[in-house]
Amino acid sequence: MKTLTKEIQASITPAMALDLLKEGNKRFINNLKVNRNLLQQANETSDGQHPFAVILSCIDSRTSVELVFDQGLGDVFSIRIAGNIINEDILGSMEFGCKIAGAKIIVVLGHTRCGAIKGACDCMEMGNLTALLNKIQPAVYGEKTVLENRNSSNDEFVEKVAVINIKRTVDAIMERSPILKEMIKTGAIGIIGANHDIATGKVSFYEDTLLLASKSFAGDYKNPPLPLKAVDRRPTASRV
Repeated sequence: MKTLTKEIQASITPAMALDLLKEGNKRFINNLKVNRNLLQQANETSDGQHPFAVILSCIDSRTSVELVFDQGLGDVFSIRIAGNIINEDILGSMEFGCKIAGAKIIVVLGHTRCGAIKGACDCMEMGNLTALLNKIQPAVYGEKTVLENRNSSNDEFVEKVAVINIKRTVDAIMERSPILKEMIKTGAIGIIGANHDIATGKVSFYEDTLLLASKSFAGDYKNPPLPLKAVDRRPTASRV
């Protein structure tokens, strides 16, 4: 597997970037991986990096995005925080990754059995964690279908809150970052929410969160922006 260069990065469209992640996850769940010389990649990226994706995920030790998507050194920007929430610093990091460093896709990646989601469901309060979990509370309140046992003991409730939290984060990125919103509208980047099943390794991409402008090739931003691509609004398992 070649180390990403500026030229290779420029040739990758947002749609291609998403496919690269889906293909990588397919390898992961089939216990396969691309043969990489990581030391060589370390040497080749020492003077610069050209990742194709920015992935916001949880700090959970079971959700390393480089492993889950079978990527190497210099391939993805990995932003990790409990509950895959956003704040000003994370938005700034995303803007750097896309506007300055040239990444082509943003993925908000949640996961099953998330401790931060469970803590928010239980209205847990503890030190600085309280403020973080408060950012997940809107997703808890937004879940209206489960009427009983609305706490971490109810797996169905927890997983439904997790999905809402992922989708709210995608929306919040668009609302709070004019830079990223404009890049998405012009087709420079795409954005999507996804969920990692920690038991199977499979990543399900939520197509109803996908914002991806149709472009013929990367860098073709001289033409007027095309309408955002219409998508099938069903969560689908990762596949090629």
